[in-house]
Amino acid sequence: MMSSLFLSFGKVGRMRLRFLILSVVAVLGMARGAYAQGCALCYTSASALGASGERSLDIGILTLLTPALVLFAAVMFLLYRRATAATVES
Repeated sequence: MMSSLFLSFGKVGRMRLRFLILSVVAVLGMARGAYAQGCALCYTSASALGASGERSLDIGILTLLTPALVLFAAVMFLLYRRATAATVES
């Protein structure tokens, strides 16, 4: 369904599809940087926090994760609504 959404617009749709593919490849290519999150200094300092420090760290992670997930869900909802509107019009 998504491929027909991109390809039905002709040249502009093919350009969007190329951009989407290049974006996915770029994001997957940057995934190697995520391994830096397991550094020994971060692990040592986090393990030395104790129970209250671990809870604070968990709350901090959730606090930083929540806005990103809300934005992601909103964009996916808008894309879904736009795709279903285009399908209904066709």
